Amino acid sequence: MSSLQISLAGMGGLTLLAVAIYNYWTSRKNAPRQAEPQSEPLHDQLAALNAAASQEPVLTDDFANLPQPERKAQLDALIDVIAMVEVDQPVSGDAALAALPATRRVGTKPFNVEGCSQLNGEWEPLLPGRRYSAFQAGVQLANRMGPLNEIEFSEFVVKTQAFADAVNGTATFSDMLEEVARARELDQFASDHDAQLSFTLCARAAAWSPGYIQQHAARIGFVAGAIPGRMVLPAAVQGLSPVLSLTFDTQAAMADDPALSAIREFSLSLDLPQIAREDQAFGRLREAASRLAKEMDGLVTDGGGQILGDEVLDQIAKDLSQLYDALDQRELSAGSQQARRLFS
Repeated sequence: MSSLQISLAGMGGLTLLAVAIYNYWTSRKNAPRQAEPQSEPLHDQLAALNAAASQEPVLTDDFANLPQPERKAQLDALIDVIAMVEVDQPVSGDAALAALPATRRVGTKPFNVEGCSQLNGEWEPLLPGRRYSAFQAGVQLANRMGPLNEIEFSEFVVKTQAFADAVNGTATFSDMLEEVARARELDQFASDHDAQLSFTLCARAAAWSPGYIQQHAARIGFVAGAIPGRMVLPAAVQGLSPVLSLTFDTQAAMADDPALSAIREFSLSLDLPQIAREDQAFGRLREAASRLAKEMDGLVTDGGGQILGDEVLDQIAKDLSQLYDALDQRELSAGSQQARRLFS
């Protein structure tokens, strides 16, 4: 073999080696970022999170002693049509529960019956072992599915009358047209003052693996939700809506090997009417997005690719403050039981 052939062969070998190194470098560069090793294997951590996700929000030991929401009467003339059911003699809670309809909905609206306790004269959800001197049945005037309509009102009358007959009571109903008009007005107010905000965090360069996202989110208080690809920042009271939600591709989270899944964006969101003003949900959303973007080398956008700067975020904060004020003035303060029901 001549020296020229040897030189060419050597150059060819070096070229192949260079291509192999470049391909390896490119593969490493474009591979999704992985979670940092912990004292226990990441696989075990994620398995524990997923196993605990049978209810949402998931509560770790840190949240096990959260306050419980009060069990009290729900019906409120502000957002419900209420029909009184009078009885000649007290009725047991067991009999009243047996008289309830099979479904607790009227069309797309919740239907509830409460009893006036013979012990203290207060309205309460029906409970076995109690005795009640009167009842009230109610159907919600509006929710995110729209206002109560004439057909739903008629169904409410039918269900309430059946309950009254079963407990030997007499039901009194309000005027249908007046209630339907009230439902439409309330629905219009709710539509004008609803706010469900979402920020999208986009990767600047390398994509993220599910474990990488979960690890960073967990550091600021997020825990696994009931759905793969969802995490939540729990409320201070167990059973209430989470303050914030984080969601990414469900299929990536359910992959046979999630570490190989490449995710280039995820969303952070809040349902403002569900969260009390003092919980400062928007401020926490803004802080969480900023911190995650910094630590994960991402950008905070509006979902349409537009970067959200401080000036835009400051204006959103002002607008939300006015929305809080409007809800307060209507006695539907964000986070209240009435607001949580109306905006659902």
